[in-house]
Amino acid sequence: MQRTEARYVAPRDRELVPRVMIRLMFGMVMLTLVLVSAHVWTGQPVGSVPPKGAVAAERVLYLQGDLSGAATVRDETGVTVVTLNPEEGGFVSGVARVLDRERTKARVALDGPVVLTAYENGRMAITDPSTGWSADLMGFGQDNAAAFARLFASAPVAR
Repeated sequence: MQRTEARYVAPRDRELVPRVMIRLMFGMVMLTLVLVSAHVWTGQPVGSVPPKGAVAAERVLYLQGDLSGAATVRDETGVTVVTLNPEEGGFVSGVARVLDRERTKARVALDGPVVLTAYENGRMAITDPSTGWSADLMGFGQDNAAAFARLFASAPVAR
């Protein structure tokens, strides 16, 4: 004799997600697609570009990072500017890995320099001349931008 357990079966007349909600979500996706497409097709300028200021300082650096978060930063003469342990160098190491990925996609040498730029308005940017990739560091938060700001204080800076 087999024992059967009673199992709860949801009623078929109830929907887990109402059809109205699914249609509204689909409509929002389509509206967003239409608005973005119209913006691109009409040639509207990008409005979310960070403000540029006059260049206060620039520094050529070589970044090397690993998956643990440790990073080594060298200047253009090959002298080590700073060696960061995994607790200190997480963001710098992350940027180094992004640079490696971008350079791999562009099929250029992985060991090229980057240019760290400080602007008079307080913003900072990092640029890879070999691929054209750049990032405004304030977009990653003040603490992460400060990790790169310390690299200017580590040694004399070219103006």
